[in-house]
Amino acid sequence: MIDGVIVKPLTLNSDQRGWLAEIYRNDEIDYRPAMSYVSQTMPGAVRGPHEHAKQSDCFVFLFGKFRLFLWDNRKGAANFRKQVTYDLGEHNPMLVVVPPGVVHAYKCISTTPGVTVNLPDQLYAGKGKKGEIDEIRWEIMPDSPFKVE
Repeated sequence: MIDGVIVKPLTLNSDQRGWLAEIYRNDEIDYRPAMSYVSQTMPGAVRGPHEHAKQSDCFVFLFGKFRLFLWDNRKGAANFRKQVTYDLGEHNPMLVVVPPGVVHAYKCISTTPGVTVNLPDQLYAGKGKKGEIDEIRWEIMPDSPFKVE
């Protein structure tokens, strides 16, 4: 585990119509989303790795299979520069909150496209999309020690 990362299994409540899952409740997690978006990731594709200086991401992995990579880049942290991975998604649906300073990436490891929802606690590019983007892009750094396999 990496300190500050929240990993919450989702419960699928199924009946003859299909299923329903609560993905976020403010009485269960001390977290406040500022926006949300959904993304599709093609098989074999990777999103990230990157980190945020101020923003937390709250990912919900729903359809497809994913491998999530986390790397603690916070100097002084107990797990500084430790990388952990999680396999999650359709048959193991999860909500994962990634705090600032934790580098994160995910790869779609299924043969079909995967779908994730993100509920970050900061607006992308600030109010009216007129601010700076809070991202440190590790995938463009050729000497990055962070590995996505």
